[in-house]
Amino acid sequence: MIRSASRTIRSLNNSKLNQHAFSSSCLLLSKKNFQSEGMNCVNNIMMLNGCNMMINQPFRCFSTSTFLQSASTITYPTNLQNILFEKRDNGVVVITLNRPSQLNALCKQLVQELAQVVSLCEKDSSVRVMIITGSKKAFAAGADIKEMSTMTSMQVYQENLFGELEVVAKARKPIIAAVNGYALGGGCELAMMCDFIVAGDGAKFGQPEIKLGTIPGIGGTQRLTKAIGKAKAMEWNLTGEIYGAEEAEKAGLVSRIVKSDQLLEETIKIADKIASFSQPIAQFAKACVQKAHEMSLQEGLDYERKLFMTTFSTKDQKEGMSAFVEKRPPKFVDE
Repeated sequence: MIRSASRTIRSLNNSKLNQHAFSSSCLLLSKKNFQSEGMNCVNNIMMLNGCNMMINQPFRCFSTSTFLQSASTITYPTNLQNILFEKRDNGVVVITLNRPSQLNALCKQLVQELAQVVSLCEKDSSVRVMIITGSKKAFAAGADIKEMSTMTSMQVYQENLFGELEVVAKARKPIIAAVNGYALGGGCELAMMCDFIVAGDGAKFGQPEIKLGTIPGIGGTQRLTKAIGKAKAMEWNLTGEIYGAEEAEKAGLVSRIVKSDQLLEETIKIADKIASFSQPIAQFAKACVQKAHEMSLQEGLDYERKLFMTTFSTKDQKEGMSAFVEKRPPKFVDE
């Protein structure tokens, strides 16, 4: 096997067309397999670095044009019942949960609509950052208990209840949760699926499922523990208590607190800043931070190092550093 691998590497190294073939194969990556195969491309480049495979031209495998669609080809639904959708000129999208009479409880239809919109935003080349928010009284007060109360375990399994929300957690594009009011149970879990949480000073968080004779099912024991540590997460889950924004920030769940009536305005400012940077580079940074929760320290450092090296094959790295040296604002092209 080792001899076979050596012959393969020598063959790649001796081929005059290897660089073109590798770039072409990267361009064939579809949206569906971009994340897994794209990372393999990075790993292969690093492994074959000694064989002159580390090209100096832009690493086109990670150009946004290879996995995104033009905004003109994306059709957003116009009959949403539980979601409000605002697409701003600068690439920031605001998605508002809109069941105010039910404190934005996560019913099946709301979950389906949210997953659909986030999936479309992921494909849309004009979308750079997403914000998920609710009303002043509630981000989402939890799941719709009336819908769930009579379900059997087989129904929950077969329907993969709330499984569609994983599209939020797995999104490559940055997603910010802007939380006012209650973020309880599934609402707290949805906020944790986002990349970070900006909270109004009246926001309240908690995992009260134990009071209903069940436990969290979409991250309340896992993501919460990663965010605030075992001791705090254990207390939250075993007591079902509700905690204010200040305590949530102190614990590490919330990134920052702003005045409730300025929540969306302040969150949009943050999103605007993120949207001004290179989109693939922002996604690299996001991926690296996420891996810190999934890998050992050494594995994470290796992953970070590989993506760091890969940035030097992008046009945006060249532009960013040139602009710094020349003391001018950079003009990123997302390549």
